[in-house]
Amino acid sequence: MIEAGKLQHYIELQHETEIVAASGAVTKTWTAYAAGRAELRQATLSEFLADYGTGTENNGVFLIRWLPGVTVSDRIVHGGRVWNIVAIAEIGRRRGLELRAVAA
Repeated sequence: MIEAGKLQHYIELQHETEIVAASGAVTKTWTAYAAGRAELRQATLSEFLADYGTGTENNGVFLIRWLPGVTVSDRIVHGGRVWNIVAIAEIGRRRGLELRAVAA
């Protein structure tokens, strides 16, 4: 269960969109579709070892309240840093989401 007191970090969820100009040129840009509070956890020791010791500061787990439509092609912006979502797990039945991410 997600405790409200632990949701101390402000994050923004973004997805990539394509804009087609009149000339036909395609420009890809990131667009925010949700923002809110999250709990940030460090990666576990087993995840650290799986990454061959590259460091846990580049891996994080964000716990957020349930939100439909979040995919691994989205990204998280937290404190000016961009995180690519690599795995999503549902917590309970539409209670929350666990977003495993790697700093870009």
